[in-house]
Amino acid sequence: MSSLSPMFPTGEQYPISGAGHVAVVCEVGATLRVLQRDGVDLVRGFGAEEAVTMCRGQQLLPWPNRIRDGRWTWQGRTEQLPISEVERSTAIHGLVRWMPWELVDHREDQVTQRVVLRPQDGWPATLEAIITHRLDADGLTVELVVANPCADPLPFGYGAHPYLSVGADDVADVELRLPAGHHLEVDPQRLLPGALAPVTAELDLRQGRRLGGLELDTAFTGLETSGGRWSVGLSHGDRTTELWADQGFGWLQVFTGAGDGSIAVEPMTCGPDAFNPGPTHDGLIVLKPGQRFSGSWGVRGTV
Repeated sequence: MSSLSPMFPTGEQYPISGAGHVAVVCEVGATLRVLQRDGVDLVRGFGAEEAVTMCRGQQLLPWPNRIRDGRWTWQGRTEQLPISEVERSTAIHGLVRWMPWELVDHREDQVTQRVVLRPQDGWPATLEAIITHRLDADGLTVELVVANPCADPLPFGYGAHPYLSVGADDVADVELRLPAGHHLEVDPQRLLPGALAPVTAELDLRQGRRLGGLELDTAFTGLETSGGRWSVGLSHGDRTTELWADQGFGWLQVFTGAGDGSIAVEPMTCGPDAFNPGPTHDGLIVLKPGQRFSGSWGVRGTV
């Protein structure tokens, strides 16, 4: 009897390396499973034999974050998505994070994957996405292209879910800097949008400070850019890890509850529940037939 090769929960594994960096991207969800510089973690990853938990490293498309009750209306028709976060009655983090992404190109320092999302319950259109993870001396760059091959306009949003690491055992010891002037007030039970508000003194992290007892599961916007990008920095001792994103990403979610010293820093093109009327709706991207969206984000660090 012939033996089977290992079948990992995240499918085929695509290692890449360059300029002292190594990463592993997975077939399922185009998930970023490993990112290291000189053998030190820049993101808190997981083993090839493990399944993804807490959305770690996944791509969030065609929406990031939550849609209230999984319900939204488009061109006069109300759509009902499956409820994927039962305790809050929301549809969370899109439809492609458990899908296999087709391998387009795999080189020593980069990997490109493609997914086509077809019409299904709650989602009425076809969407194509191509993502490239690339390593160089500046760290990891992720480039995303989303295309509308349909005859009708296509709404969407995108986010990513890396957990940044600076080697701390407790996030209380991490210094966090983020360039946001506003945050989203939410219903504390369901974490759904209430109103946009200027950051309070507690949430104003533009100058950076040690987190201490501050716990975050918070969406931020009003992001200050420099050279067409904004960036978020984590520091601990001599180590720093930074996530940057281009101006196509108008939102940022920060989550400190992983329990392992890492912090989820999630670049997003739109805020929570952007498919519905409310304070985040203006961030929804609508592609005309044949139109494409391109955006990029990345991670770099010192160790």
